[in-house]
Amino acid sequence: MNTLPPRSRAAEAVERIAVSPLADTPTFADRAYAALRDVIVTLGVYDRPGDVRLDERQLAQELGISRTPVREAMAQLEREGFVRSVPRRGVYIVRKTKREVVEMITAWAALESMAARLITQIATDAEIATLHEMFTTFENGVLHAKLDEYSEVNIEFHQAIIRMSRNGVLISLAENLFTHMRMIRRKTIGEQDRADRSIRDHLNIIQALEARDTDRATELVRNHALGLAEHVERTANYLD
Repeated sequence: MNTLPPRSRAAEAVERIAVSPLADTPTFADRAYAALRDVIVTLGVYDRPGDVRLDERQLAQELGISRTPVREAMAQLEREGFVRSVPRRGVYIVRKTKREVVEMITAWAALESMAARLITQIATDAEIATLHEMFTTFENGVLHAKLDEYSEVNIEFHQAIIRMSRNGVLISLAENLFTHMRMIRRKTIGEQDRADRSIRDHLNIIQALEARDTDRATELVRNHALGLAEHVERTANYLD
């Protein structure tokens, strides 16, 4: 029978759950995860036919770590939908189907258009001005830089829109989705006249944000993303 008075029992309970704070340092698994996700983004899985297999032993050697943190990183990437494990065959980078890509872009359109709405309400003029600075190498909507350079500017622009919303939940929801989106944007930016159209769209979006025209900014951002979804639906037969 517990004979401790109420106060003593409460004090005992507090003692039992007291823990020391954990050091905020990245583990080998965290570092392996970040490195492998970067590899997945830059490999261009939508530019090549067939499946891309990741060799756990080779990756561990190249990263200079044991296979255990690489295995942990692979498990995290599989939970997030970037790789899939096939029994007795290995781990492969996931290539989304056309339907899955269109659904991702549609979800992105919802997130980014809400971010644009928030920007018109809370972002400073200086923050919005940084969007203009991304396009200093472009004049009158004409592409002057190399296509791969513009591809990176394009990606940074969309990341900035999400980031400037200052909405933690929205940013978190967009983070992993954007990694998939980044691979698709890198693939599609050079197709047809998408680069020139992209620049024009971005400049119009920036003008609407600067004018604090909430409805127009929201509509332009949404239509810009849905235009990519339409392009994928119409042309991305390599995803079938």
